[in-house]
Amino acid sequence: MKQFKTILAFELKNYFKNKIFVGVTVALVLVIAAIMFFPRISTLIKSEESSQEVTKNEIMLIVADSKEHQDLIQETFSNAFLNYDVQSASSLEEAKEKISSFEAQCAFVFNDLTSYTYYVENLSMMDSNTMIADEILKNIYHLDSMTQSGLSLEQAQQILSTPITHEIESLGKDQMMNFFYTYIMIFALYMVILLYGQMVATNVATEKSSRAMEVLITSAKPTAMMFGKVLASCLAGLIQLICVFGSALLFFNLNKSLWGENIIINSIFNMPLDLFIYMILFFILGFLIYAFMFGAIGSTASKLEDINTSVMPLTLLFVAGFLVVMLSMTSGTVDSLLMKICSFIPFTSPMAMFTRIAMSTVPFIEILISIIILIASVFGIGVLSAKIYRVGVLLYGTTPKIGSILKSIWKA
Repeated sequence: MKQFKTILAFELKNYFKNKIFVGVTVALVLVIAAIMFFPRISTLIKSEESSQEVTKNEIMLIVADSKEHQDLIQETFSNAFLNYDVQSASSLEEAKEKISSFEAQCAFVFNDLTSYTYYVENLSMMDSNTMIADEILKNIYHLDSMTQSGLSLEQAQQILSTPITHEIESLGKDQMMNFFYTYIMIFALYMVILLYGQMVATNVATEKSSRAMEVLITSAKPTAMMFGKVLASCLAGLIQLICVFGSALLFFNLNKSLWGENIIINSIFNMPLDLFIYMILFFILGFLIYAFMFGAIGSTASKLEDINTSVMPLTLLFVAGFLVVMLSMTSGTVDSLLMKICSFIPFTSPMAMFTRIAMSTVPFIEILISIIILIASVFGIGVLSAKIYRVGVLLYGTTPKIGSILKSIWKA
């Protein structure tokens, strides 16, 4: 235990002395602060703009087939296109001339209430004027048809404006509300495992170049060294995430009133307590199982340059599990047979089971079995990785073969 504590403290100290680690943490906190304070900054900018002279809106021209339609369309479009100064044009030629000379931004030329041509000098990718116009003209056409059939304008407007109300009562989980923080947890686990797993493997491979490691590995227990290194990286990652998400929670509460009814932001910061506990549990266990494997693989690399090649199969395994979970999330099929199988495989269960818990109703016995398998796998792989670590570190100079590693582990 004393050896484990010494190694854990030493590795943690190295992380906190690492300028890149500290710099990335500070940068992430600053980015989160900028995002959380965006509504406040945006409000200040808008208030400053409103105090200045308001610029004149762009001109939108209307050319209709009759005076009656011209007045009706111009009035309706003026209420819908608030960013435009909607005006009438006497002819198509006049509208084209004003657009070409940049006196007007665009023009609608109507053959009747169901057919028009939209004129603009340069069509923007974000131009949605025709989509808005189509919806407006549907209502105008329906109103006109009803009045032609003998209904008064008030009766026709009342028919078209009758609201449709509905209620939704979910007996299980609301996938849309839970999607956002489930996505964040899966993506955070993805980034942390790839980043810190690579760091564990690199640190182990780097230590092999030091002859002092030969003395250290014979005096300290390999389990103490491996568990100390991995748990140090886990704690460093958790501290970094606590700094980032803790600052996000603080900044959100400072600007909570300004975010209003934003569904995404509110769902992220209103996570149920039981789901938060599951998230922490699966996050830690998922990180540990991959960190142990990264450490074991790193100890078998003969040179630092071989790390990327050595860890590639493990990285592909993790990415494959990540893609399965993400595709199931986006398609809403989180209870598919594949996801249920992945919920009990230790390499994919941290992501798959948490996703099912967050976005579906999972029997507690399934959750318990998944957690037990995952915990047992963490300890089993941890002990195995420690033995591989001992063999791999001592066999420096050449890449250890799988047969020799297994033979040395069996003798140990």
